[in-house]
Amino acid sequence: MFSDILTPLPGIGIPFDIVESKGPMIDSPIRSLEQIENLNPLNPEESLPFIKKILNTLRSEVGNKSTVLGFVGSPWTLAAYAIEGKSSKNYAVIKRMAFSEPEILHKFLGKIADAIAVYVRYQIDCGAQVVQLFDSWAGELSPQDYETFALPYQQRVVKQVKQTHPDTPLILYISGSAGVLERMGQSGVDIVSVDWTVDMAEARARLGQSMKVQGNIDPGVLFGTPEFIKARIHDTVKKAGNQGHIMNLGHGVLVGTPEENVRVFFETAKQIRY
Repeated sequence: MFSDILTPLPGIGIPFDIVESKGPMIDSPIRSLEQIENLNPLNPEESLPFIKKILNTLRSEVGNKSTVLGFVGSPWTLAAYAIEGKSSKNYAVIKRMAFSEPEILHKFLGKIADAIAVYVRYQIDCGAQVVQLFDSWAGELSPQDYETFALPYQQRVVKQVKQTHPDTPLILYISGSAGVLERMGQSGVDIVSVDWTVDMAEARARLGQSMKVQGNIDPGVLFGTPEFIKARIHDTVKKAGNQGHIMNLGHGVLVGTPEENVRVFFETAKQIRY
């Protein structure tokens, strides 16, 4: 998953490797203005030709039976990987840059945002019908810093995409988003994906009824009994209301989740009728 949202980085000049048990590793993390100025504009036709093949194949196979979902990383999260050089527990390196050399970070975030916008438009042109933006690490920011280093660059991506593809829905997901939920709604996306740390009824109230939502069952619920899973689904749907809600987990399926319970989740959700 993380390697997928980092896909644009090599195309702009930031290669990475996937190391077993460690995840993505970047040998030359971004730490200077000179490195940022030497980055390339993203040309997905040259650097990401496999994306077109994958999405074209999916659209051909799926037809009108389902929706093809594209997904990308958002500026703060991609910048965090590129600057930290690997996964992080405290994000000390990027926060040091944010609070001591903000002009360098803003320059980098701008370049990342422009590359992501190009990548989103490319995915849509290749067959994606909805695109989800993952700003997984933005939940580590205070609300004040989210408004400075995450939100403006989410808006920059959304604005550029909407200029050319106004009818393609965009979704924003942040892990641990309880503290910035209302601010997520200011990003310009069409749908806010809510994680399970927020009660769905409270999320709807905080975002306003005009904002569509996705989520937000705790993935751990799928370790429960079928009866428990079904009850939690109905509770979440009731709290979300009868419109503008995409039923989903509040994050991905956990390793070791019984396949039968995943089936119960999907079948129960599909059978709900208002």
